[in-house]
Amino acid sequence: MNVPELLFRFVKQAASLAQKRCAASPTAVVSDPAGNGFAGWKHLTLHFLRIHMDASYAEIVDWASEMDRVRAVLQLARSAFPAPSTLWRSFERVPTRVWRQLLDRSAARCDPGEHGAVDATFFDRQAASSHYVDRSDRHIQTLKTTALVDTDSCAVLDVHCSAHWPHDTQVGRRVALRNTEKVESLAGDKGYDDQSLRDALRSEGVRPLIKHRLFGAYDHAHNARLDSELYGQRWMAESAFSAIKRRYGSAVGPGVWYRQFRELVLTTAVYNLEQAIKE
Repeated sequence: MNVPELLFRFVKQAASLAQKRCAASPTAVVSDPAGNGFAGWKHLTLHFLRIHMDASYAEIVDWASEMDRVRAVLQLARSAFPAPSTLWRSFERVPTRVWRQLLDRSAARCDPGEHGAVDATFFDRQAASSHYVDRSDRHIQTLKTTALVDTDSCAVLDVHCSAHWPHDTQVGRRVALRNTEKVESLAGDKGYDDQSLRDALRSEGVRPLIKHRLFGAYDHAHNARLDSELYGQRWMAESAFSAIKRRYGSAVGPGVWYRQFRELVLTTAVYNLEQAIKE
């Protein structure tokens, strides 16, 4: 089967990321811990391809095994591909920190700039059947997702997921302060209005561009002093969320919360790689 050039480029980029990640931490358990499976980076590459092609586990195994150039990158014979259940179990084994590291590497492929923007959106958890939702007593039907986005490349630098909808100032502080080495300025709307966050960012050498909520004339004065051009680039975070939802959907597929978090982190990494190969 002929593979479109863009898809082949994506597979090569995903395989390169996965190989470097596994080489950096060879003790990370991705494949079968009993040693009966194939290399962990091949599992990771197939998961990237699964999200990229919007396929089920069974579909991605069938499609990839029929693509000559994909088999060549993965160094697998047609009969050597794992069963869908094996691929599912490897996703279950890989901790969220590994997907975060892959997200970080994927963002670097986009050549990010020095200005970031933070924003939040919601993803539905309603992909499961109503019978499953009732049986599992799952009342929270949306996940709050906060992302730090580079405004030059629109790449997602970091993402935080929660089923409990914490306040923006709590999540924004966590996301911003663990990425201070990646940005020189950070824009956020009034939902992130927290003077302690501004002070913490300044102490790390990051210029805060966060609007004040309006309680008095001094708040108007603070907002008037913001760099309007840099603050105006905050819409890039909204643009990234919009692109992700249009491309991959606004609902998460897995039924268990931690697998939903992993799926969202993986999805943003796939989004970054797609942005990188278009440049």
